[in-house]
Amino acid sequence: MALVTCGGLAAYGFSVGCWRSPMMGVYVAVKMPLLIACTLGCNGLLNGLLGILLGTGLGFRQSLLALLTAFALAALILGSLAPVTWFLAWNAPAPDSAGAAQAHAFYLVAHTFLIGFAGITANLHLHRLLTATAANPAAATTTLLAWLGGNCFLGAQFSWILRPFFGSPSLEVAFLRPDPLRGNFYQAVWRSLQHLTGGHGLPALILILLVLCFPIARAIRSTHQAPTPNTRRP
Repeated sequence: MALVTCGGLAAYGFSVGCWRSPMMGVYVAVKMPLLIACTLGCNGLLNGLLGILLGTGLGFRQSLLALLTAFALAALILGSLAPVTWFLAWNAPAPDSAGAAQAHAFYLVAHTFLIGFAGITANLHLHRLLTATAANPAAATTTLLAWLGGNCFLGAQFSWILRPFFGSPSLEVAFLRPDPLRGNFYQAVWRSLQHLTGGHGLPALILILLVLCFPIARAIRSTHQAPTPNTRRP
């Protein structure tokens, strides 16, 4: 699963960074798997504790493997999208063209959406796994939300520290920025959304969140209505 995760993320990472330059693509192909390794490594103890305390029936090792399974599935989805995103980069305005700023803003929002889609799909499968092992569906849902909260918060900030991933047209190609701890990820996404919507970022953000949350709520509701392994009759 670790090899699948690294391979899928490396392929997708190259398609993300190659818009700026081929060397940027190589850098991002290295940093995408590194981002997941840092997130899982730093949150491993917390996720294991949450898995035990919230009644999933999973220990530290099992929690790590469950999360790695979800990341591997997300990596497979993103890796399968790599040819599409590579053609997107190939046909986008060049970094030194007049429309580079608009292209960069669209690029950032589009890839954030794709990564969110892959993550949601992977975590829906993770929720089914937790439902099969937890004492009840509520424990599975609570654990999933707790894992998601910690991993998303830490992973987003790690992505900011390890920037650039997309490569700003006005900045030199580099593996890391000279000021990696300045600012945060959420400010950058908000500024790009504001730029794309002409200052109407809040309605657009609410719409995106509704689109992303609807399949999660529907799947969780379906799982709660279905009988769990603990309640099925032989």
